[in-house]
Amino acid sequence: MSVELSTRDDCAILVLNRPEALNALSFDIIRRIGAAFDEVAASTARALIVTGAGPKAFCAGADIKELRNRDLVAQKHGAELGQAVFAKLDTLPLPSVAVINGFAFGGGLELALACTFRLATRNAKMGLPEIKLGLIPGYGGTQRLPRVIGESRALEMIMTGRTVLAEEAERIGLVNRLVEGDPIEAGLAFAHEFTGYSLPTLGFARSAVQRALDVPIHEGLKIEADLSTVAFQTKDAEEGTAAFQEKRKPRFIDG
Repeated sequence: MSVELSTRDDCAILVLNRPEALNALSFDIIRRIGAAFDEVAASTARALIVTGAGPKAFCAGADIKELRNRDLVAQKHGAELGQAVFAKLDTLPLPSVAVINGFAFGGGLELALACTFRLATRNAKMGLPEIKLGLIPGYGGTQRLPRVIGESRALEMIMTGRTVLAEEAERIGLVNRLVEGDPIEAGLAFAHEFTGYSLPTLGFARSAVQRALDVPIHEGLKIEADLSTVAFQTKDAEEGTAAFQEKRKPRFIDG
């Protein structure tokens, strides 16, 4: 299978399994990824790990042979498909973690950018090289990259198409941290830093931060006040504060 979905502990694991093609994204594979995201959304998983099979690539980007000799309508539909599938990560009721092992170019980096968090192995190489083909990113890269690393650095990466190595990616905030060893194990270890917390409250925190990027600060503060008030009303908030006073570990119920 080109897209494999499994579960481990309290996490869903999605593996792009096309190593002979560096896990490149055909339109069929993008649809399969979308179906996998829907399955994860309906599951009891508390986090989603996304990675690529093999040591060479997370995902080398679009399947270039599919892009040739397409009319404008087909091209627009293709871009909209990729955007819609990757946007499903924004609405998943659980955080997602991309573990970038090896190459993450074009659509592969755009997939990682759509995840809540990004980890990278030390052999990781990232970039949006579409400009070298006379194109620009079409699966959300021009929108998500500046939100992650800032406008100036995003423009440089997109307009030069240059490759960013793992150490630089961590320094500029493109990835949260560098990891060693097996990508899935590294992703699980990172996810377990937050999967024990209240899932709804994690969602409130994620929503507040993401919405902050789209509104003036006075509006963002209103959003924060609203969401913190909603969180305060949950049973998990009552349990968390009681556990703190009683000097014990809280037992959250996602309620």
